[in-house]
Amino acid sequence: MSPISPPGSKVAPAAAPAQLGSTLVDEAITRSQAFLLSEQKPDGFWVGELFADATLVADIVAFYHWWGVVDRDWERKAVQHLFDRQLPEGGWNIYPHGPAEVNATVKAYLALKLAGVPTTEPRMLKAREITRSLGGVPRMNTFSKLYLALLGLVGWNHVPTIPCEILLIGKWFHVNFWEMSNWSRAMLIPLAIINHFRPTRPLKNGLTLDELYPNGKWELTESLRPRYFDFSVRNGFLWLDKLHKLAERFARHRLHPFRRRALRKAEAWMIERFEGSDGLAAIFPAMLNALIALIALGYPDDHPQVLRAHRELKKLEHHTADSLRIEPCFSPVWDTAIVTMCLRESGVPSDHPRMKSAANWLLNREIRFRGDWQHKNPTRVEPSGWVFEYNNKWNPDVDDTAMVLLALRQIPTDDVQRRDECFRRALRWMLTFQCRDGGWAAFDKDCTKNILEKVPFADHNAMLDPECADITARILELLGYEGQLSDDPQIQLAIRYLQKQQEPDGSWYGRWGVNYIYGTWQVLRGMNAQRVDMNQPWLVKGRDWLRSVQLPGGGWGERCNTYDDPVFKGAGPTTPSQTAWAVMGLCAMGDPNDAWLRRGVDWLVKNQNEDGSWTEDEITGTGFPKVFYLKYDIYRNSWPLLALATYRKLLRGQKPGQVV
Repeated sequence: MSPISPPGSKVAPAAAPAQLGSTLVDEAITRSQAFLLSEQKPDGFWVGELFADATLVADIVAFYHWWGVVDRDWERKAVQHLFDRQLPEGGWNIYPHGPAEVNATVKAYLALKLAGVPTTEPRMLKAREITRSLGGVPRMNTFSKLYLALLGLVGWNHVPTIPCEILLIGKWFHVNFWEMSNWSRAMLIPLAIINHFRPTRPLKNGLTLDELYPNGKWELTESLRPRYFDFSVRNGFLWLDKLHKLAERFARHRLHPFRRRALRKAEAWMIERFEGSDGLAAIFPAMLNALIALIALGYPDDHPQVLRAHRELKKLEHHTADSLRIEPCFSPVWDTAIVTMCLRESGVPSDHPRMKSAANWLLNREIRFRGDWQHKNPTRVEPSGWVFEYNNKWNPDVDDTAMVLLALRQIPTDDVQRRDECFRRALRWMLTFQCRDGGWAAFDKDCTKNILEKVPFADHNAMLDPECADITARILELLGYEGQLSDDPQIQLAIRYLQKQQEPDGSWYGRWGVNYIYGTWQVLRGMNAQRVDMNQPWLVKGRDWLRSVQLPGGGWGERCNTYDDPVFKGAGPTTPSQTAWAVMGLCAMGDPNDAWLRRGVDWLVKNQNEDGSWTEDEITGTGFPKVFYLKYDIYRNSWPLLALATYRKLLRGQKPGQVV
């Protein structure tokens, strides 16, 4: 008798394949292994491209016009990229098949206008119309408006003040610099420098964006206007912003008592963090802001720091004959750890030369430097950890470290002692980041003071670095494989955190992957590694949710719109990466005959390309929910291999993570 489909199920399990031969799975695994091994770089690492929206190219176009350094051939390619990404109705989105988004649309429109595209050109007219329907320039966020202020397109009074003095506030104060997220700190320090100098360079041809104000420019000041008899925290910060703007007038006349000291400290902070990093924080927004800040500080164009900052930005570009695109950063450590783990789990021997090469590359990237994490985690633990990028020594993070350890634990390398010492050191370091409520966040510990989200310039939805279910569950997975199980008090606290984070329908929110499929898979896999009873009602509820959102073809898919409205959770075109996550979530329940599971595996096998790869056009990675998303090109080929390997281990009675 076929199992009964749970309420809301989109697929009848009776349609599962009658026979899913292990030979087909073996062949798919072998093809996938060969493909991934062929993609390894000579130095031993893997790196897939990160695809983002069109705003990166648009920002650079605007920057070059502000800087007065415009390469017309480069700009021609940028224009082509922007037109290629324009939606039929005229706007630009921040994820494939998503709706037009106001910041992306205004930025792209401005870049095209700066490049000389006539405003009467049909595509520009459509862009203008959709921009106005979205609210136009007044609806842009702070960071986007700041770039307009640099070009004289909005006034600095229309942008929330970012005072340099935030660096002078001691940690004793409830709201201070170190309570902001790692990535916000890197963006805000150069912006604070820019905010002081206000280096506006009006466009010589009198270009404006007046046509993008549907209700008039008065709306620019409305969002920053404090209200009398409103005693909310947000309104209090608006009054404080008004006070800051008054203080800025004194600062520009050198009458501000702390400004000179704050500027020096901000400049020194930024320059110091160039060292050991591929640009400030090794990520596009901070890198671009830092370059503008250097120029605002008076560094000449040929200064080594300016040349270096510009060179690091240029490395992010990818050119074709007619177009170009820009990556937000590079992901070699993350990609290498994932692929290494997938290959080992799928049976590639630990002494395989490619495996040892990858492990050695990862070992060489360990960061033994006490970086910015120490401000929120002052424990005297020995420094360790890994970052996402090639070089970013100030910011090792918990998630990358957990993934690297999942890879290294199965590869002894030629120097077992070195591997073991590194592993133990990094594990101790990572465990100190557990937050008060039991979860782990990405970069910092207990970076959760919600009051910071009320600050006027905090409209980029990324001021905090809260704990999340996906990272917490990944750490529990690692600890489970290492024999640290649910009778440990630290793990019990983490499990209680996961139970509290479960949605009423049984799913979990995914902070760093799209979205509920990502979170739910990771929790089920993590709890399975902890060797708990997977028949507990809360875990069965997670399984049933995964079953309920399986698509008719046997796969799974979900789009970024779930971050805006959870009503869309589990709904979207089928993707290899999300299908792989769901398959692994169901594998964690321990039933190789689960009809939903077998249909998912069947989909992965049937949709594999002849060369061993899979095709995926959707975005399944998350940068900042509702603001910025990433398509990890490595995901479409790595996660399906791990899913098939996990299923094969289930058939053989083996456990994921079991060293073989």
